[in-house]
Amino acid sequence: MKQENKRIHPHKFTLWIALASIIMMFTGLTSAYIIKRNLANWITFELPQIFWYSTAVIIISSITIIISRNYFRQRQMKQYRLWLAITLVLGIAFVLMQYIGFTQLWHSGITLTKNVSFSFLYILVGLHALHVIGGVVALGIVLVKAYSPRVKTYNIVPVDLINTYWHFVDLLWIYLLIFLSMIR
Repeated sequence: MKQENKRIHPHKFTLWIALASIIMMFTGLTSAYIIKRNLANWITFELPQIFWYSTAVIIISSITIIISRNYFRQRQMKQYRLWLAITLVLGIAFVLMQYIGFTQLWHSGITLTKNVSFSFLYILVGLHALHVIGGVVALGIVLVKAYSPRVKTYNIVPVDLINTYWHFVDLLWIYLLIFLSMIR
């Protein structure tokens, strides 16, 4: 009887370690936020409405990346590339909406160095934005490779990696938005 290979791919293992590290970082930052909000000079603030719209965009992008992965598994490359491109456009839209939200905050006087509460907002949301930008770059690379005439094999590992990472940044944003909305 043949024994199945149950080992995790090294790239997937590395991604899971990286995600655990990111979780630890954001856990530490949100814990510090909770402690610091008891300071006398803590100022509460409202999040821009566009952050909520960007949430819808990133949730839709998680759906489109699932669709693209399903098409990849079915070897329907034209549909896979289309849905991956849609995911990339939605990722870029999310980043642009975050930029607009930060611009609105800045113009309303909520600047990085004005108050510790504002600094935490910029650090938390800004670090998440950097991770999303990294995901957008990775999506772009995977999309370019999907159009490459030299690639003839169907290697699911890069597709699974970008799917896992993209869902992670989606869930992380939802967590941060709920956290920042409830813990003031």
